[in-house]
Order: sequence, then structure tokens, then C-alpha cells
Amino acid sequence: MQFLELNAQYYEILNTPNIHINTMINLIENTSKHKNRIAIKSNGQSYSYQDLLVASESVAVRLLAGRNDLEEAHIAFLVTPGFEYVQLQWGIWRAGGVVVPLCTKHPLPSIQYVLEDTQAEAVIYSKAYESLLSPLFEHDEYQFIPFESIIAQAGDLPEVSMSRRAMILYTSGTTGNPKGVVSTHQNIEYQITSLTSSWEWQADDHILNVLPMHHTHGIINVLLCALWSGACCEFLPKFDAKAVFDIFCKKEVNLFMAVPTIYFKLIAYWNELPENQQESISNTLKDFRLMVSGSAALPVSVLEKWKTISGHTLLERYGMTEMGMAISNPYRGERKPGYIGQALPNVTIRIADENNQPIEAGISGEIQVKGPNIFKEYWQKPEATQKTFTDDGWFKTGDIAVFEHGSYRILGRNSVDIIKSGGYKISALEIEEILRSHPKIKECGVVGILDDEWGEIIGASLILQEETIDLEQLKIWLKERLPAYQLPRKYIFQKDLPRNVMGKVTKNELKKMF
Repeated sequence: MQFLELNAQYYEILNTPNIHINTMINLIENTSKHKNRIAIKSNGQSYSYQDLLVASESVAVRLLAGRNDLEEAHIAFLVTPGFEYVQLQWGIWRAGGVVVPLCTKHPLPSIQYVLEDTQAEAVIYSKAYESLLSPLFEHDEYQFIPFESIIAQAGDLPEVSMSRRAMILYTSGTTGNPKGVVSTHQNIEYQITSLTSSWEWQADDHILNVLPMHHTHGIINVLLCALWSGACCEFLPKFDAKAVFDIFCKKEVNLFMAVPTIYFKLIAYWNELPENQQESISNTLKDFRLMVSGSAALPVSVLEKWKTISGHTLLERYGMTEMGMAISNPYRGERKPGYIGQALPNVTIRIADENNQPIEAGISGEIQVKGPNIFKEYWQKPEATQKTFTDDGWFKTGDIAVFEHGSYRILGRNSVDIIKSGGYKISALEIEEILRSHPKIKECGVVGILDDEWGEIIGASLILQEETIDLEQLKIWLKERLPAYQLPRKYIFQKDLPRNVMGKVTKNELKKMF
């Protein structure tokens, strides 16, 4: 689809110096400052902020279809990360809708769960995902819109206030079922500005985005921080170590953010290169302004090796889908391995005991957070929403930390049912429910096993209905029901699971058995 073929009169309207861009969303209003700058690079093409305005308006007009306002209707979309993704995100917002980005790697049952849970009004998809979604086309409750059918057009759009719901991202919780985290435009803006100020984003910045675009890391920390700043976000839809280094060596990119697993893979690739290529890459990396690691604990060995290669001490930070980032190591100043830094602007942190009472520095407890960055609600889960806040309004993260030497240090998760692998936060209970549905599996237990590359990998203990099971056939069966990052990597077979006197499975004991 060529949005850039709009008539000259439309461009003249958009280029009027005092144009009001039909919204109160400050992220989009900001484009008036840098319409001619490059906003997105993807698939070998460059797109300006002006191009993004034109393209997203066409999406908005198509979705409105004569209505004045979507009034927070939920619009899901499934496209490859790149310019298409951004124009859909902005178009949905400009029409007054709530964006529900779908994961490109999820199997159909996971996608269907999100559509049913959000009660999505429409699903926009590109041709590449038509066959995946086609079994759902007969469902009358969703309107399926091929991305390629959206034509270039202009029209009147609503004013959208910052207090409106803007986005629903799904996160796994201890209940086993993913929960829809609802954020307002105001929440998102505070998440963006706390980072753009702390990490000193500038319009001349150029960042490479290799992260999944249904997670806060790729959406907020990379894409929206860049667009807020008038900077350029370049997309590489599928991670490939060689491709990443090739882009770096063009000497355009000066920021990079990734999960520890990606740094591990880049190090492994670099180690296999001839010495002259290693030296060339290292010289290029030394010119970067900032490199960040997050979404999972960064092994000290990876931090030290990357520093040897790049000359950079990776900046570690801490956040969650429910709040964006809350804590960060300093952009200027010492970054200590194993520590996540201090609270970001407009965010208040406390360490609390089991009774939600604050405790003094040096004693471990739960990280609890207050601030305008905190999400609005779990979609249609008022009880879960209420449980995650204290009576006096602190968000309970479930992560255990200690404040010492002027910085926070993460100690672990207070729930053994959450596994952090490759930047994903995975519910063990969700995987267990799938495994239990197999006719040959009587019972199971799923745990995270420490791993240098992935942070944790998934281990499954199986108690069988019969004496044997074909493990390769089981893996094929699971691939049809779970995304790749939720698949167990290790299996053991037991007659029973370790349990306490109350009959509850003791996950820490189970971990030892791997």
C-alpha cells in the first residue's frame, strides 16, 4: 500500500504550520516539531513523521467508517514489526480506540484467547498472517480487516483525551491465565518521559529495535521513546546476529536495547569472527551513546564480556508491563553489576514486608511502587486489580529486593510460578494446564531452571497415565498449543511430585531435581 501517493492538497493541509492534529495525545502532537525527520526505517525504506501522520490518518478514517469516535473500542492487529505496525498503532489511537497488539509468534489458541478476553471489535492483519487467522474468519463477533485493503484517505478525527484507555498488553500472572494490562495515554506518556529525560534522548538518536512488539520493552522503551524525541527507530523484524552487526557497522545506530539472551547470542557470534572483523565491530560499538539490558536479570559474565567487546557497561533497569520502567541505573554515573539503580522521575519506590509496611534500607522485602506510570486496571478482572494494590494505593510488584549502597538490588520473585526466560515473563501454571490436557499425562509440575543464556529455561516434570510417552510427539503437540518461548526445554519423569503436608507442590524442591 502506497500512502505516499496522497494528493498534493492533502499534503498542503498537513504541512500548514499551525495545524491541529485532531488529538490531545501529546505523543502525536509532538510530530509538528519534526514532520520532515525520519521516524521509521523498515524493509529498506525510510518514513518521515509526515508519512506516519498521513498513513495513520488513513487507518483512523477506515476504522471510524463514518462514526465520530471509536470511544475506546478494542482493535487488535497482527503485522510484522515495522512501519505498518506503527501506523496501525497511531491510527487506532487517533480514531479513539484501544490498541491490542498481537504476538506474531503465538499459536492460534493464544491469539484467540486475547481476542475473546478483550472482546476486540476488529482485527487488522497483513497477508503473512492470513492463513494463521483464517480458522477464526467465520466468527461473527470480530471484523477482520486485511491491512492491504486500507486505502489512503483523509477525514475528520475525534479529539482524544489523555485520560482515555490506550493499550492492553497481556502478562502472565500467578493465576495461570494471562491478564490484560490496561494503560491510559497519560500512563504511557509518564512511562515515556521518565526514560527520555533520564536517558537523555535527543532528536538525532537512532535506535535499532529487535524486540517483540507486544511487550513494554519494544513498544515503550524503544519505539515510543524514539518517536517522542523526534528520533529514528529502525526495525529488524527477526533477530539475526549477523544482521544486527551489519546494521551497526553502517554507523547510523547509536542506541541499542535488548534482553540478556540477545547479548549472549551477539557475544557468541562475535567470538566466531576473524580478529579483524571483531576489531571493526568493537570500534563501531565504542561510538554508541547508550546500551541497555532488561526484561530479565543480566548475568555478570555477560555484562563483563560485552564490556570487553563494546567498551560499554550495559545499563540495567527494572520495570513491568503494569508500570513501564520504575528503577534505572544512571545514564551518567557508576553502574554496578547486579544492581538496578534508583527510582525514575515521578516514581516513588518503597521496600515493604509481608504486612505491606515499609522497612529500612539493608533489609529485603517486596518492591512496591506509586506514580502516574502505574496501569489503570487488569481488563475485566476487578478482584485481581484490587489484590495487586495495598489499601493505601501501592502497586505490589511481587519482586523481592534490597536497597543498599544507594541502589536497589533484585533478589528474586516471591512467586515460583513466574519464569523469566529470554525477556519473557511466563506463567508455569499456564503451561501446566496445557500439559494436563494431554491424554497420557496424569500430573505435572513446571519450574524455571537457571541458565546463563536465557536467564531461566523451562523444565517440566511429568507423571504419566501410562508407562511411556513419545517425547518428540509431545513436543510437536505442545508447539500447536504454546508459543515457542513457553515450550519446556528439559523433561523428567516421576511417580509423584514433591509436596508439603498440605498437598501443595513444593516448586523449590522440584527445581533441585533438574
